[in-house]
Amino acid sequence: MTADARAPGTRGPTARCAAGEFRGGASGGVEFWKGIRYAEAPTGMLRWRAPRAASPVSADAVRFGAAAPQSPNRAIRLGDGVRLDEDCLFLNVWRPAGSEGEPLPVMVWIHGGAYALGSGSQPLYDGGRFAVSQGVVVVTLNYRLGAFGFLELGALLRDRTEFDGNLGLRDVLLALEWVRDNIEAFGGNAARVTIAGESSGAGMVGALLTCEAARGLFTRAIMQSAPAASMYGIERAEAVAARFVRRLGIEPRDTRSLRNVGVERILAAASELYSEIPTETPGRLAFAPVVDGELLPEAPIRALSRGEGAAVPLIIGTNRDEASVFRLMRSPVLPITTAQLRRMVDELRDEQPEVKLPGVEHILRAYAASGRRGGIDIARDLAFRLPATWIAEGHATAAGTWLYRFDHAAPLLRITGLGATHGSELPYVWGNLGSAATFGGQRLAHRISAHAQGRWGAFVRGGPPDVEGAPPWPLFGTRRASLVIGRVDRETEDLDASLRAAWGARVFGFQ
Repeated sequence: MTADARAPGTRGPTARCAAGEFRGGASGGVEFWKGIRYAEAPTGMLRWRAPRAASPVSADAVRFGAAAPQSPNRAIRLGDGVRLDEDCLFLNVWRPAGSEGEPLPVMVWIHGGAYALGSGSQPLYDGGRFAVSQGVVVVTLNYRLGAFGFLELGALLRDRTEFDGNLGLRDVLLALEWVRDNIEAFGGNAARVTIAGESSGAGMVGALLTCEAARGLFTRAIMQSAPAASMYGIERAEAVAARFVRRLGIEPRDTRSLRNVGVERILAAASELYSEIPTETPGRLAFAPVVDGELLPEAPIRALSRGEGAAVPLIIGTNRDEASVFRLMRSPVLPITTAQLRRMVDELRDEQPEVKLPGVEHILRAYAASGRRGGIDIARDLAFRLPATWIAEGHATAAGTWLYRFDHAAPLLRITGLGATHGSELPYVWGNLGSAATFGGQRLAHRISAHAQGRWGAFVRGGPPDVEGAPPWPLFGTRRASLVIGRVDRETEDLDASLRAAWGARVFGFQ
């Protein structure tokens, strides 16, 4: 809604709350606050430590704070003039102008990026349009990424007094506590908070659904294209941390050296592991939340598939062509080739014999019989669709659950062969339609966006995700109903029956 996401606009309202006094901006019917510090700088002796709540301040809040350190990636547009800094724990708030009356429902957005990329201040996540069109308050946030956010140094060094774990997840928890304690001063209702995210951000939502420390901090949840089965145990996390420390070439028990290593050296070592680990062990990420037996007592995919997460309403789904962008970019994060898939399936069968996972030949035959492609569709389903269906099946026994598949592909994405690829739903949900979404069909793009925003907004406001002028979205239940979102939305029953035929009905995940 703002003409320039980084411009302060006109003088806006002042919010006074426990966290301090924040002078915001206003533009085009939107009031906003940007770059609010919710935690002390995680630098020096606070590097690799649990976040500490920021002290109250009086501050102008019209420009975004720094994004978390990360290596450049052409798939993640951080925006012009963005600053990267280890001091990155900031959040942003948007609300419709003139909404000082009844507190509005809140959507807290957790950005994606393979746990190593992205920011809450990406232009794609400018919350103005969604806030105004849906009558809600939007919060976006940063959390520590990559080696800064997901290294288990405490486990490696057997010293929890010097290093904490699951730091990125702890950052998000602290941000949610900030929302609970302060959002009413910004026009939001702390008792009506929806957490939402895409890709690894949705993975974080899944973790929060099973995290006891998060109970009471949100009332609804949205998971878009979550790699929900890609969280690992403490032994694997220790092995990654050991490789990281060796890569730095320093003595692992020299805590002073670890804390004094330059950001660029840390990024370089982390970038190498980001590529090497999924290449060596297909399907595994270098950095992700860790099943540590404390903050995360077990793999979230297992708890959620049993219906044991927080009993809050949930929207969950994936895109039809999730894996195509990974193939185009030759990303090591997602295995595409048949050889990689054979190796991955064999490793899964060895690690989890109790699952009785089918052999690769059976899986390939099942895909061919249903008219699907081999490697790229198998990669899509292993990483995204299967976990989504497992979670929907389990969570539907505990709370209202709505499952979707986003099938619409803008003309430019169809021409390039990407289709409805990973992340392609985001411009429609946020209403921030760029040229890729509108090229060759602006009217259609805006109609799909209006329906997508309307469904997400209705859910955030506390109702079912239905919108006028489009078919109702049925609950996932005994009929396994899903909504296929496209040029025309349609309800379908048991959309994923062929997946069960190929993979069986047992839940499995990457260890």
